[in-house]
Amino acid sequence: MLAVVGVTWMSLIGAGNAAPTNASVQDAALVKEIEDYRKRRVENLLQPDGWTAITGMHWLEPGRYSVGSAADSNIRLSIGPARIGVIEEKDGRALFTAEPGVALVVDGAAPTGPVELKRYGKGTPATTVAYDGGKGSVSLIVSGGRRAIRVRHADAPTRKNFAGLDYYPIDAGWRIKGKFEPHPPGRVVPVLDVLGGLNDQANPGVVVFERDGRTFRLEVIGDSGRGLSLMFADRTNGKGSYPSGRFLSTGLPDANGEVLIDFNRTYTPPCAFSEFGTCLLPPPENRLDLAVTAGEKTYKKTGSHL
Repeated sequence: MLAVVGVTWMSLIGAGNAAPTNASVQDAALVKEIEDYRKRRVENLLQPDGWTAITGMHWLEPGRYSVGSAADSNIRLSIGPARIGVIEEKDGRALFTAEPGVALVVDGAAPTGPVELKRYGKGTPATTVAYDGGKGSVSLIVSGGRRAIRVRHADAPTRKNFAGLDYYPIDAGWRIKGKFEPHPPGRVVPVLDVLGGLNDQANPGVVVFERDGRTFRLEVIGDSGRGLSLMFADRTNGKGSYPSGRFLSTGLPDANGEVLIDFNRTYTPPCAFSEFGTCLLPPPENRLDLAVTAGEKTYKKTGSHL
């Protein structure tokens, strides 16, 4: 059994959900697959650069910003050294310069001068500046057309006090075959985020599936080339699952356009774990008149497992 700081993974994913309780679950292989997925999910959330480690987000406008935990810092760190460097935002570029004598690591190497912070791109990770012995990190994000600095630290209270995840019972009935119907190439749609910003997102197609004799449609948002990304709202939101909606990833459609939608893998958006998230919201087309009693339930910010 894997453990994090003396705590078993099964306790983090919810001891009450370690075994299936729904009589419809017949396939032991499915149960193991979902339990393994849940274990990996918790592991990713608890990484030092995971969603539970976020400690701040700071919007950038043209100018110079001192970065550190000192009270007079323009970008004040909640955890870390008094000063780690200066960010200059100019002409659409963010240049980070370390303070003299401060040991930083940028993308695995010690910087020898100013470093341009680059946002995450398709297949390209964001430039990461690590500080405080590698426990903290600073990176650039873009949300709603605005640029910001996102800060993480391994000692973040949201990570140290992670409360574990709770789930609906594993249910083979929520593994549904759907049909992917492509949109014209290059289609883009504006998607609202939790901060009220609009973000242009790829919309390569729609997934059509049936449940309880009814037909439902989910627009695919984003195009990773590795699978389909679905964001949806349903009748459990605020009544068991996260109020704003949930996310789900699938594999790529087969040659006939068929795709397996396993709602047991439905997960909660990052904003449930940090107040500094910029999560996208399900588009109106993805609001289902259906109670999806599968996947993750609402995250409860209580307990101390680390």
